[in-house]
Amino acid sequence: MSKAFASKGDLDPKTVSFTRLADNAYAYTAEGDPNTGVIIGDDCVMVIDAQATPVMAQDVVRHIRTVTDKPIRHVVLSHYHAVRVLGASGYGAQNVIASRDTYDLIVERGAQDYQSEFERFPRLFQAVDSIPGLTWPTIVFERELTMWLGKTEVRLLQLGRGHTKGDTVAWMPNEGVLFSGDLVEYGATPYTGDAYLRDWPATLDRIAELKPRALVPGRGDALQTPAAVEESLRGTRAFVTRMYESVREARAAGKDLKQAYDETRERLLPEFGHWVIFEHCLPFDISRAYDEAGGLDDPRIWTAERDAEMWQAMANG
Repeated sequence: MSKAFASKGDLDPKTVSFTRLADNAYAYTAEGDPNTGVIIGDDCVMVIDAQATPVMAQDVVRHIRTVTDKPIRHVVLSHYHAVRVLGASGYGAQNVIASRDTYDLIVERGAQDYQSEFERFPRLFQAVDSIPGLTWPTIVFERELTMWLGKTEVRLLQLGRGHTKGDTVAWMPNEGVLFSGDLVEYGATPYTGDAYLRDWPATLDRIAELKPRALVPGRGDALQTPAAVEESLRGTRAFVTRMYESVREARAAGKDLKQAYDETRERLLPEFGHWVIFEHCLPFDISRAYDEAGGLDDPRIWTAERDAEMWQAMANG
């Protein structure tokens, strides 16, 4: 009998923090669960990443209401993954904003991603029945979009491929605050099942060039100093590059996927094994790395069936 996904046993509730990064910027974090960013403009609020269900979004709204009563007008999707987007309807926003690449990925694989993510990590989908369906952006941009929330400038930027091909960061140049989505993690294992691993380090370089003084990662604590930001970029880069190189070497040596997994896990465990969701992410990460090292540039679509087959083959032996 094969073991269930590592995340199936992750049932403990997480403590939420609502951290002020500037007079008009906050981070909603929960001990390694997906983060949400909040920007308060002169006349409205922008939310970056929506949580997985409308009911979960309402907890974000409750925290927002402790600091402002302005209407929530914009929801920005940093990428297409279900845990980030399916709660969007819970904000009653006028606009749901995403990159063209993110929109295309929702069209191509949004339904499959919804099912596979729910099967992998059910705790992250509280009140799943409240989801009305896929989240469809109402504003789609190419590469860059500057928005003004009154006098507050927010730049939505595609700096390059990494976690997905549609990754978008929200940058507040005057405040020096950046919301990275899952391009950057802190004390949490990057999920790379839909990634472009060879491109990712260069995208991190472009984030570093902005010189953010504070950063909200996709998972992990809000980073409130330049030193902490640098640490998060360095850690994300180290995991992505070392994992990919280990798998690439294994494949070049003619080793199969399971052998690549076993060797890479042993190499990464001492430095990264304590990071949140390490055991959950690693089989998906190594599967994608094995594909990319074999010349498959674009990630294959994950389905619930493919998830189960991969998990049985790799994590369970």
